[in-house]
Amino acid sequence: MEIAVLPVGSVDEGILEHICDFLQKVFPKTSSLLLRQVMPLPDEAYNASREQYNSSILLSKLMPFKFGIDRLLGITEADLHVPSMNFVFGEAHPLWGVAVISLHRLRPEFYGQTSDNTLFLERCAKEAIHEVGHILGLSHCDDPQCVMFFSNSIKDTDRKGLSFCKRCYGEVLRILKSPKPVYPKDSR
Repeated sequence: MEIAVLPVGSVDEGILEHICDFLQKVFPKTSSLLLRQVMPLPDEAYNASREQYNSSILLSKLMPFKFGIDRLLGITEADLHVPSMNFVFGEAHPLWGVAVISLHRLRPEFYGQTSDNTLFLERCAKEAIHEVGHILGLSHCDDPQCVMFFSNSIKDTDRKGLSFCKRCYGEVLRILKSPKPVYPKDSR
């Protein structure tokens, strides 16, 4: 399986490469590819009153970039939301095989803390793994240490680990060995 990473708007290439490397280490028998294209942030996804982008619209705009790729992860610096929530760290559409994550709220500076690149990159990896887990077919996990645990806040992201619990990792292995993709419902 190949996981492609696509910048959505301007994103530091070092961050994108870090995420690609991490995805390849975490998901067995996969390769990761950093796409050199950049998807511009679509005007129609921007909600001026919220100063955020609708992640569901971004997912639909990612589809043309997925041609010939198994799974696609968009990464943006923009703050994301869905209409029913104040913000999201990311969103996935398993049926389409696409996901998007936002780096905006992963930076310690967003919370008035001192810049910490190690913590920031760890948060980036966690959210990328989480959303790729969703596009593979995994649901949220009840184990607060599992990377598939739902992050309602940055504290949840910091508490969970960089890896899957035993049950979720078993599902990853099963899915990656399956000749046919598993198609669950939408996930956040």
